[in-house]
Amino acid sequence: MAVITYKCPNCGGELVFDPETQKYKCGYCLSEFTDTEAEQANAKARDASRQTDAEEAAGESGAVVYTCPNCGAELLTDGTTAATFCFYCHSPVVLSGRVSGKYLPDRILPFAIDRKDAVDRFLRHVKRKIFIPGDFFSRSQIEKVTGVYFPYWLYGGSFDVDYNARGTKVRVWRVGDVEYTETSIYEIERSGQVELEGLAHNALRKANRDLMESVQPYAMDELQPFSMGYLSGFQAEKRDMEQDAFAEEMKSQREQMIVGELRATAGDFTSVTGENADVRVKSEDWNYVMLPVWTVTYRGKDQKIYFYAMNGQSGKISGDFPVANGKLALVSAICGIAVFLLALLGGYFI
Repeated sequence: MAVITYKCPNCGGELVFDPETQKYKCGYCLSEFTDTEAEQANAKARDASRQTDAEEAAGESGAVVYTCPNCGAELLTDGTTAATFCFYCHSPVVLSGRVSGKYLPDRILPFAIDRKDAVDRFLRHVKRKIFIPGDFFSRSQIEKVTGVYFPYWLYGGSFDVDYNARGTKVRVWRVGDVEYTETSIYEIERSGQVELEGLAHNALRKANRDLMESVQPYAMDELQPFSMGYLSGFQAEKRDMEQDAFAEEMKSQREQMIVGELRATAGDFTSVTGENADVRVKSEDWNYVMLPVWTVTYRGKDQKIYFYAMNGQSGKISGDFPVANGKLALVSAICGIAVFLLALLGGYFI
């Protein structure tokens, strides 16, 4: 498999993308480079990686062995990994065959939160939860915080719409001791063209979909043309789902959004019922994009795997956190004793 590491043109050290400066940074000589400069400096390696890839020709559905270009170690990845680190020398590598050809993303949303900031936010969030096990804050656990680019399909388009519904307005007033109610019913009709964009759907089967959706939304207007350099220093997954796998679901979401937009233009009604929308597609757009997520996992004493995720752009947090039964039992016991003592004191003074 063809792999790429982005090298510093000044000292030869590894370049990684720095979310804070939005530039490529060398961890050795601390030089910084723009995307264009990093791509130009590594053009030879990038061009060499475009050689025919055996795994791509075979459809690359399973695990694949690649050779680290820095230390020569042979490492195993699963069929969807597109960027990772060498477990021996920890060099960031991009598996170019998985982000080329039909798997070349259209756009990417670069990380805006660096690892230090992600860890700080993670700790501030979980420390407010008093029943979390103590080892959840351990150094080994914090080291598991990983920046990952997840694959998404982004849907949008232009649609002609005819919308009708029934709106009800209720007015209540009082004269003396008498209350009056007036109910007015209106026929609502709207026609026009609606533009939709930014409807995202996760395109990786093994991803925790609920978790990936819970950290949305992203500011899609900050998407950038895809460059492999953005992956350097992060992990990345390639898609294993095509549009037809969830086309009907996207159609349903599309119509809900269109109806919502037209309802908002109808005016201020007490209630709106009998909604009907005839949606006709003028044009549709599908874009394959990579979106940033900070992730961490934790195996509880019950052997359950707990997942935590943070939006790599906004910092929005979601996750399923473990509970330390010992802490919970202790607090319950203290509360029980407190209630018992209060009951005794209450009985004494009565």
